[in-house]
Amino acid sequence: ASVVRQEALKREFPTGQRLTHRTIELPLAEIGTAVNDTLAPYPMAAEPVPRYLQIIERAHPDLGRLGVVWHTQGSGKSYSMAFFSEKVRRTVPGNFTFVLMTDRDDLDSQIYKTFVGCGVADEQTPRASSGRELQRLLSENHRYVFSLIHKFNQEVTPDAPYSERDDIIVVSDEAHRTQSGKLARNMRMALPNAAFIGFTGTPLFKHDQLTKRIFGDYVSRYDFKRSEEDGATVKLVYENRGEKLGLAKLDLNDRIAAAVDAADLDPDQTALLEKLLGKDYEVITADERLERIATDFVEHCSTRWEAGKAMMVCIDKITCARMLGLIGPKWKAKADEVRLEAQARLAAIALAADDEIRQLLHAQRDRMLAKAAWMDSTLIELIISEAQNEVADFKHWGFDIIPHRSVMKLGFETDDGKRVDVETAFKDPKHPFRIAVVCAMWLTGFDVECLSTLYIDKPMRAHTLMQAIARANRVYPGKDFGLIVDYNGMLKSLREALAQYALGDDGGAAEIVAPIEERVAALADAIAVTEAHLSGLGFEADSLLGTKGFTRIELLADAVEAVYNSDESKRRYEILARVVFSRFKALLVEPSALVFAERHDNIEAIYKKLSERRDTADVSELLKVLHRIVNTAIASHGEGGDQASGLTVDLSQINMEKLRDEFAKKVKRKATVIEDIRQILEEKLAQMLARNPLRMNYEKKYQEIIAAYNQDKDRATVEDTFAKLLILDASLDAEQRRAVKEGLSEEQLALFDLVRRADLSKADRERIKQASRELLEGVLAVIAPLDRWTEKEQTQAEVETFILDKVYQTLPEPPYTPDDKAQVAQLVYQHIFEQSVRDGLGRETLVFTCGAGSASPAAQSRG
Repeated sequence: ASVVRQEALKREFPTGQRLTHRTIELPLAEIGTAVNDTLAPYPMAAEPVPRYLQIIERAHPDLGRLGVVWHTQGSGKSYSMAFFSEKVRRTVPGNFTFVLMTDRDDLDSQIYKTFVGCGVADEQTPRASSGRELQRLLSENHRYVFSLIHKFNQEVTPDAPYSERDDIIVVSDEAHRTQSGKLARNMRMALPNAAFIGFTGTPLFKHDQLTKRIFGDYVSRYDFKRSEEDGATVKLVYENRGEKLGLAKLDLNDRIAAAVDAADLDPDQTALLEKLLGKDYEVITADERLERIATDFVEHCSTRWEAGKAMMVCIDKITCARMLGLIGPKWKAKADEVRLEAQARLAAIALAADDEIRQLLHAQRDRMLAKAAWMDSTLIELIISEAQNEVADFKHWGFDIIPHRSVMKLGFETDDGKRVDVETAFKDPKHPFRIAVVCAMWLTGFDVECLSTLYIDKPMRAHTLMQAIARANRVYPGKDFGLIVDYNGMLKSLREALAQYALGDDGGAAEIVAPIEERVAALADAIAVTEAHLSGLGFEADSLLGTKGFTRIELLADAVEAVYNSDESKRRYEILARVVFSRFKALLVEPSALVFAERHDNIEAIYKKLSERRDTADVSELLKVLHRIVNTAIASHGEGGDQASGLTVDLSQINMEKLRDEFAKKVKRKATVIEDIRQILEEKLAQMLARNPLRMNYEKKYQEIIAAYNQDKDRATVEDTFAKLLILDASLDAEQRRAVKEGLSEEQLALFDLVRRADLSKADRERIKQASRELLEGVLAVIAPLDRWTEKEQTQAEVETFILDKVYQTLPEPPYTPDDKAQVAQLVYQHIFEQSVRDGLGRETLVFTCGAGSASPAAQSRG
């Protein structure tokens, strides 16, 4: 339907009439201050923002936007893409080219293989191998073209697109990613008349409208809950494991300050240390904690030896290596322990007099030997991406990455002398590669049906967390559920992720954004102020316009040197640049943004060079010293009754609607306010300077981190959190279902219960329902304009009289007598009064203490 509508829009707005141009005049207050304003805290724009701005807009907001297909992880998005494209070709007249676009090689291969497997594509279907080849393919006429978005790496200008055809449809996988950068901008300039449809496992939200602005609204939804109910995925069970932590030594500040002072850091090293230190990393990677987690992992994973394959997720590559080093010897020791237990059964068998007991002991011994053999044959391996200087980096931690990298690249040798790659081996339920230790790889777009247990010891949020836990929800014979073991204390993040991604948004109000005129003016102002800051430091941003090659490299180096005039000047530039990025992103896919694209890109290039210089600073030796200082201070608490370790919760029993509604109430949304960039700068600068690593209170910081960590390890907290969400025996849910069955809202149902009688006929019952609807609507209309109506006798009487009149008019007589109606009116008035003072119904703001059985003050005075 979205393609049919797009075809109608194309007929309504022919090529050449799909963009509109208008010029706006900025108010004088928005143009900027003079250059020589001596009161300005930093140099203003060398030239004021132009008095007039040109606004370029699409003739219709839906031109080029086909919408978003949100199908949750594991539901078969690749097949949906194939079905969509073939249905368009079959039912909509035209000569369409479909460009299948994603951002990862493995996803590109997966989609391509799906299309070939469905008979939609074949070996001759083009797959772009370079940016130049993609440019050539799109200038030709192919039914399907497969590519990575990274292939849009050639310079593109609006007056020289790859193709001006308007029958190209770009199908973007993982549409929530990589759609806001320069590559995506190049893609849209290369295909100015194409239509775009996004496929994603990430739903749209009212408070995050980026994907919606790019592609449009939903055209298909298939959420986490529905896929589970349909049997497309298995249910997930959450298990909280790990112990609470404490800070054993209280001289952290002095010890860290002494180590930092002795290191004599340069500005780049100081900036990098500020970025790295004082986070939860040191807590999560403390030696004692990792040791205990490795012990628990071996015990837990070996217990589930018949369940399927497992994946351990750590915070980073180094911690993956450390965890593998801890697991290895413990795994071997556990296998030996199981064999000893099996050996001990022989003595018990010899002593057993009963045949049935002997048979039972034999069976137990056989299982133990089978388990020990399984553990002996199990391969545990790292799966992490390759990085420069990784051999030296891992060597710092006493780990030799070379043999493991060899396995990751070459795979495992089979019995017949051949090799099988690690992905195929892990997906094969018969292959002994059963445990993968990962930090980022394989957490998205990697489906292993026989994966049954995911151990998470890494902070994750939102769609990243949902994508990770979805690794365990694939259907496989004999697999009843996927188990998510939480070592990190991700309770809060999991609840937020389920609230957002299990059902998605429920529609509701549209995005509230500032008018395009304000957003364009704000971007122009931010760029002008940033360029003026550079000018004040001795670098003219205009000199970068149109440059390439060595000339551009030299100019960027000059810009970086100018910004490094002082620590404060660098920080000012970073703050200003981030405002530019934010405001440019707010104009994403708007043609007006292209006018500012090159200046934005130049500011971004300087910013990235600054980040590179900071991030390549060497603080590894100091970090090791500081890491050890924090390490010795972090201690695990022993097991106790307040620990949540071992607590499990069936996530399929959570009421996702209730959880979503709970979080929706917490999101306070208001119209976008574009703040003055100068005020932003001073506020952010003050915050950054306060985070100086030489002045930070690390002891307090780590205490806060540990307290937050322990909260998610507290048994009462975990039990209480999930108890509030479980559907089982929830009377509130029963009431909600009854309201739906009666065709009433919960508020209308409350009045209906006050009014109805047991002896009503079916016809009278329906009349009473309608009366309840009208009564609530009328009461709300009466009290809406009344300020603090429960405090004044006059307004109390006004509301009570209205209710009495309405009840006498609408309730049928018989079965209701005048006395019945008077009693009903009093009950309804009392209910409305109590709801007003308790929940702020209408304009009520003060809260009175009014018990469930008490009457209002007015009613009491008359009684």
